[in-house]
Amino acid sequence: MTGPRVSIVVRTKNRPDFLTRALSSITSQVFDDWEAIIVNDGGDAAKVAALVAALPDPSHRDRVRVIDHPESRGRWVSANAGVLAATGEYLVLHDDDDSWHRDFLAKAVEYLDAHPERQGVVSRIEIVWEREEQGRFVVEEREEFQSQLTAPLLTDTLLFNRFVPIGFLYRRSLHAEIGLYDEKLPVVGDWDFNLKVLSRGALEYLGDQPLAYWHQRRGATGSAANSVAGARSDHARYDASIREEALRSWVEENGTGLVLYLTKFIDQRFVDVENGIREEIVASSFWRRVERRLRRRR
Repeated sequence: MTGPRVSIVVRTKNRPDFLTRALSSITSQVFDDWEAIIVNDGGDAAKVAALVAALPDPSHRDRVRVIDHPESRGRWVSANAGVLAATGEYLVLHDDDDSWHRDFLAKAVEYLDAHPERQGVVSRIEIVWEREEQGRFVVEEREEFQSQLTAPLLTDTLLFNRFVPIGFLYRRSLHAEIGLYDEKLPVVGDWDFNLKVLSRGALEYLGDQPLAYWHQRRGATGSAANSVAGARSDHARYDASIREEALRSWVEENGTGLVLYLTKFIDQRFVDVENGIREEIVASSFWRRVERRLRRRR
């Protein structure tokens, strides 16, 4: 017997409506050689079990496993629990409030099969702005995420995360090479992992059509909120923490010379730009006064 080609890790906690949609997204895939591992991070275990049992296709129910954490252990501990339980050649994190086009897995697997030199592949991602209304989701608008980029590059990702887990299918063997997700990070663990992946080699987009849907809800609070909005201060804090750790590692290996120079160089460039803008404002103000005087004389 052989294992599934793809392992899908779904983290959830007391969000049955979202989990129902996520399971529909998974079971609707054209590609069906998958297993789904639901990591219930301290939520109601009976409700999760009931949702799995309610799947209409017995073959789908047989391919879904549930890992119940009695107490909440956090996003990336839960992600790692799913990763460690996975058996597939390829791996993807499917957040419980996101979804896929039905062709996502088929096209992503086809790409990785045809490109053994690639670590993974990234789908174009569409942000779906929605609101929950009487037990159903109402789409308000859609927009493509990072549509200006031609590829998911390390140079761009150094500034901030350029793709989210729902759009990234990768080889499970990557974890043996670069480790698991950093469990010390309550947020931005995917960005930290993406930086490590991109540091090892390039990634490509899976065509121009978005096949992964990142659902967001403006003003949502509590369990309905996305981490980018609901934990914004944490994102800023741990973004800075990752940068600080990387800088310390660089300085330990290479000394402070280059970073000291660049710090002053960049600061001076900002001063030069600021002074240039001020000079333009002063000059512009001078010529406006001249123009007003000439008009009065006329």
